[in-house]
Amino acid sequence: MATPVSVRYARVEDAAEMARVNVRSWRETYRGLMADHVLDDPGLPAARERFWTAMLSDERYLANSVAVAERDGEVIGIAMAGPSRSSESQWGTQLYVLYVVAAEHGTGAGAGLLDAVIGPRDSAALWVADPNPRAQAFYRKHGFVADGTVNVEDGVREIRMVRSERQTAPRAP
Repeated sequence: MATPVSVRYARVEDAAEMARVNVRSWRETYRGLMADHVLDDPGLPAARERFWTAMLSDERYLANSVAVAERDGEVIGIAMAGPSRSSESQWGTQLYVLYVVAAEHGTGAGAGLLDAVIGPRDSAALWVADPNPRAQAFYRKHGFVADGTVNVEDGVREIRMVRSERQTAPRAP
């Protein structure tokens, strides 16, 4: 029986492992969508480690919520949400990152990460690669719907998915 996945807030000392998961997930998910020269760049892991170090240590990013999922002490997933960068946004929170290594898809790691960085009933927005049916289905399961907005960045087509505040029935005492 596999040990359970645990989710916790990320620390600066996690940056190298977060970069490893980030690069591995990009290569597993975006091959064919993102340019090979980007995915295969030998400097990519170091660049992502610098990115995560900054996200976890620079005061400019203190409002972000960053989490990791682990199994047996190994980081298997990463997530980051924070204030929307768009001034016309109707959503206070944007999911910027949620990656789980392919071998851990379906284990609950993604759901745990999502709930760690965005409250389960909070309104939020995110951009997801299109096509990426697995990720889009995951986000739909968690209340997000495509709003028709499309963006192309670095040759990758993305769609915006949004979630309004979710109403839940009161819990029984």
